Amino acid sequence: MILALAGGVGGARLANGLAHAVAPGRLTVAVNVGDDFTHLGLAICPDIDTVIYTLAGCNNRDVGWGVDGETWAFMDALNALGGPGWFNLGDRDLAKHVLRTERLRQGATLSQVTADFAECYGIRQHIVPMSDDPVRSVLETDEGELSFQDYFVRRRCEPRYRGIRFDGADSARMAPGLAEAFADPSLEAIVICPSNPILSIGPFLAVEAIHGALISRRVPCIAVSPFIAGETVKGPAAKIMRELGLVPGAASLASAYAGLVDIILCDLDDPAAGRRVHGLSFVASDTLMRDLLEQERLAHDVLNLALSIGSRT
Repeated sequence: MILALAGGVGGARLANGLAHAVAPGRLTVAVNVGDDFTHLGLAICPDIDTVIYTLAGCNNRDVGWGVDGETWAFMDALNALGGPGWFNLGDRDLAKHVLRTERLRQGATLSQVTADFAECYGIRQHIVPMSDDPVRSVLETDEGELSFQDYFVRRRCEPRYRGIRFDGADSARMAPGLAEAFADPSLEAIVICPSNPILSIGPFLAVEAIHGALISRRVPCIAVSPFIAGETVKGPAAKIMRELGLVPGAASLASAYAGLVDIILCDLDDPAAGRRVHGLSFVASDTLMRDLLEQERLAHDVLNLALSIGSRT
């Protein structure tokens, strides 16, 4: 059994590689919920949907999110009526948001809804939210506080980042599926996918139960850096690091992940490759994932590295 923590496009891509690298039913992908929000009365879970679409093989590969072959009649009508058109809701994507909202209103948990959606898409691995309780990322910027989607989509990450808080994290419980994965006696490794360490992995670490489970883990934990040549393929992680006065690269992950992971896997050209920073070793691999073949290759590199460490007990 392998447990992966994922958020964003990079996280979904490695999760997809892992899903193909291990036997069906032997991977649990726990997904960030910090950027979930309510829009037009609908419960939107962008990272969960990105993971589902990617593992189902129907994601839009050009942008990394959404459904391949999407149409936009709903958005055309919404914009014509003067509605808020800053967040795109595709016609095929919309059905999931409507059904999720209704299921949650009827009392289903996010875990239950997510599992049912994954089954409908023919996914043979486990996809779980990090928590069934609301955890919402609120960014502090030079323009004041912004909810995650206001910062990420409406403002296109333009405001200068100053800090972040995770509303609800103090009282949030670990989702049952994630707790079961941590406790599974057959668990062999934990992988922190190449997701934004602040925006995508930060919400996980803000939940005390998840943070504690990583500290007390009995199996190797490998984090994969999202940085390639000082930038990221998707998302604002490099921009945020620079605004914090840090050099974007794998070494900038050391303080965030110290005590939580055993090794950080970085790109071949990363300056940290082959070094130790804050007691963490940095091992190099080709971390660019342009297609399924490269996703599987990186997944095997991660798993081989984790299994070479062995159990912590």
